[in-house]
Amino acid sequence: MNPRLKTASQLVGVAVVMASLSFAAVPFYDWFCRVTGFGGTTATAAQAPDTILERKMTIRFDASLEAGMPWQFKPAQRSMQVRIGETGLAFYEAYNPTDRPVAGTASYNVTPDAAGGYFTKIDCFCFTQQVLQPGERVMMPVTFFIDPQIVTDREGKFVREITLSYTFHTTDLPEEHAAAEPQTPAPVAN
Repeated sequence: MNPRLKTASQLVGVAVVMASLSFAAVPFYDWFCRVTGFGGTTATAAQAPDTILERKMTIRFDASLEAGMPWQFKPAQRSMQVRIGETGLAFYEAYNPTDRPVAGTASYNVTPDAAGGYFTKIDCFCFTQQVLQPGERVMMPVTFFIDPQIVTDREGKFVREITLSYTFHTTDLPEEHAAAEPQTPAPVAN
């Protein structure tokens, strides 16, 4: 085989492998973060564990909006204390001050990063898209617990305070809500 053709074939092969790996990187990174709690990614569970420790953890709540999101969004309380393993329930308040329905989804994380894999959500408004009608105000719950395994983790055992942060992002309205949006009347021709 011609050395130039062989080199060209190898370079094309390398490019194909690199492109394939780049597409696999996003789902792999997402899986890695969910499994390890890396980057403050939280875990999910169907229920809290049976073990509840005496040690308490302070949970702080934070809320923000992406640029252009017209809602008002805030935690109903700034902090609470829960025992490790105990089910906690917190609420966030959202208000749509506009004259149109607005849809949003919440992204979230916890800090410090060492707590990410141990902060476990049972149920959360962040699992689904939220649609608020004009002038609608809602209280949105999040049910969670701190996994007791945090006390045996090399870094997690030093965590005494966790901050749960949400950012709401504007998303497209589902079709059933988009059809109900008020339409601007067409100009009448004389």
